[in-house]
Amino acid sequence: MAALAPDRPLVYALPRGGVPVAVEIARALRAPLDLILVRKIGAPGAAEVALGAVVEGKSPETVINEDVRKATGVDDAYLERARQHELIELERRRAQYLGSRTRLEPTGHTAIVVDDGLATGATAKAALIAIKRQGAEKIILAIPVAPEETLAELRRHADIVVCLHPATNFTRVGAFYSDFHQLTDEETIGLLRQEWAEAGSTASDPDRRRIAVPPLGLVGDLCVPPDPRGIILFAHGSGSSRLSPRNIAVADRLNSEGFATLLLDLLTADEANDRRNIFDIPLLDERRLEAAIWIGAEPDIADLPLGLFGASTGAGAAMLAAAELQGRVAAVVSRGGRPDLAGPRLAEVKAPTLFIVGGDDQEVRALNRKALASLQCDKLLRVVPNATNLFEEPGALEAVTELASAWFQHHLPPPAQVRTPAPVERQAAASISTAAALRAAAEPLPSLENPEFSATFDRFAEARVVLLGEASHGTSEFYRARAAITRRLIERHGFTIVAVEADWPDAASIDRYVRQRPHRAVTSAPFSRFPTWMWRNKDVDAFVRFLRDHNAARLPDQRVGFYGLDLYNMTASIAAVLAYLDRIDPQAATVARERYACLFALVARAGRLWTRFADPRLCTMRAAGNAHPRRPPAKGTSVCTPEWRRLLRRNAKRPSGGRCRTLLSDHVFWRARIVEPT
Repeated sequence: MAALAPDRPLVYALPRGGVPVAVEIARALRAPLDLILVRKIGAPGAAEVALGAVVEGKSPETVINEDVRKATGVDDAYLERARQHELIELERRRAQYLGSRTRLEPTGHTAIVVDDGLATGATAKAALIAIKRQGAEKIILAIPVAPEETLAELRRHADIVVCLHPATNFTRVGAFYSDFHQLTDEETIGLLRQEWAEAGSTASDPDRRRIAVPPLGLVGDLCVPPDPRGIILFAHGSGSSRLSPRNIAVADRLNSEGFATLLLDLLTADEANDRRNIFDIPLLDERRLEAAIWIGAEPDIADLPLGLFGASTGAGAAMLAAAELQGRVAAVVSRGGRPDLAGPRLAEVKAPTLFIVGGDDQEVRALNRKALASLQCDKLLRVVPNATNLFEEPGALEAVTELASAWFQHHLPPPAQVRTPAPVERQAAASISTAAALRAAAEPLPSLENPEFSATFDRFAEARVVLLGEASHGTSEFYRARAAITRRLIERHGFTIVAVEADWPDAASIDRYVRQRPHRAVTSAPFSRFPTWMWRNKDVDAFVRFLRDHNAARLPDQRVGFYGLDLYNMTASIAAVLAYLDRIDPQAATVARERYACLFALVARAGRLWTRFADPRLCTMRAAGNAHPRRPPAKGTSVCTPEWRRLLRRNAKRPSGGRCRTLLSDHVFWRARIVEPT
């Protein structure tokens, strides 16, 4: 190909097999790389018979085999239905492989179509015809192997055909390869991203930023490439893991293949000076969990599959974190680490785990073998020959990056592509009125009595947060509409929490009722405060009865909960908070009383709570007759109570596709598979 010196070349791979070959051609020619996606249209009743093919592009092309069409008597209606069906699949695959990358248009260029080999050549023929129609100035077909008779046919559609092995005695393409395994989607995406990164042709530069993970402000370096396919959390036990050249080398390779990376210091500078902290695995695990919680709160990376990369004692912390986070972690890699330090909790790890050790690091090899035997998940131990613990030998670190990259590519699938409604084309705002702009954007809905009304909202079933707002606030229509939408999301799509803009203690009474839990006496009657009108209508009553009936046939941990978002009655809400913490976490209750003390003096006597206003400047508290001044939290202390930290951690364990899916509105929101109510 290099000898042909093609003018303004663009390389188009036929996925998936054509991608490895096309990558090498693109590198040799220093040419941009894209995919050309083709879908066969099968004949009616004989899907294996190629009636035609659809080739994606700016203007998708349909290539029809007229002989087959005449033989089957297929009409235009069948062809159009089949075409539309395949176009949807082509769009899905392009999004999966290429994300938001702009398609390379062949107009005025030399288009080089590449595959790993041909048998009948039907797919390649369709691609050649389509790319010619799309305006390619010259077309080259490049394949390693094909039968002579197939090549003779394809020469009619390409200006040049380059074939390394034109076979006269052809059986199958795989017979000409020593390795002809079925390329996975993950491998395909990794090869594409690696080539784009090396060629400097990514759609935009990665987003690099310095971050601080609370509560201690642990420093991390975050890199998010365009359309990231996952995020890898790096850390090891020393205080400078963020600056480790070995970690940086692995992270750079992963960035080039489309993974976001977070290189984090698990210890503060002062903590790193004490060698004992490097072996404090529970401490290091706690820091990893805090980082996972932080990742889950960042909008651009929260939904990405999570991988853990550990080195040194950080590998032990990675294994503990994987045991605790369960399905939230998609894969783990340890580089010359000490996963054995996770002890018996290794058996709880579910994520596929790779241990990489140096061949000359005998002690660590033995410890890793012992840890491997304790794992019950998919697992693998790979030894880098002649390498020591730091992998400083020639080629050793490159071997580590190759192994880690392949492991994450295989086990971190790209995030699911979420379809969003196509934007409504509208005129510039300056040329039309506000009412006209709203009218153009509005989508008519069926009547509330029509079953299709609630089905309209199925498009949001996989979203984590859905905001509902409308203008009929407080009317019967308002409540019936939201009840219909909510029922649909609960019954059809597994949402399991309803929360309303109402006082928390009031909503807790309904929660106990709908989940058939015992009634709990409260100091003041529920539903006696704003917004009382919310509860005094038949629509809310009917919805609450639906929740109770729905829950009756379900196990306790599968029942829909009902929660309040607001604290309209401060004293009752404080009492409810303290009563809950007294039961669940007395230490957190003590902290809460200290912090509430700047608003009230609280006196607990015989299990009852009296309140009186106190001078806020005194910020004192009396409990069981003992008084002491309110102390500010020590420097570096998290304001997040242990109970909330546990709730956040339990949420972080959820897989990205099932974590706290939330439907939120100004009055009602739903969350799926969340922790026990607070």
